[in-house]
Amino acid sequence: MREIVDFLTSAKIAELATDPKVLFLVLVVAVVAVLMRWKLVLLLLFAIGGVLAVLHYTNPAMGGGGVNTQMGLFIGGIMAVAVILIYFLFIKGD
Repeated sequence: MREIVDFLTSAKIAELATDPKVLFLVLVVAVVAVLMRWKLVLLLLFAIGGVLAVLHYTNPAMGGGGVNTQMGLFIGGIMAVAVILIYFLFIKGD
């Protein structure tokens, strides 16, 4: 348990997003959420993944877009994630 806490406190978000153990854990949670039909968990995983993808694409330090289009892509990506979340959480009924 101590190793897990040390790993989480010393890791950065970019490192966590690419760590195989974390990706495997997210995959397991996603499969369980699909099987148990946990819509909120799936939407949370989508939101976190979408925000990380937008950050990765717009951050030049991570090999992303250029300076001119950086803010536009960031705002557009976050708005797309927000619109999808609003649709599935508030508009679409079960």
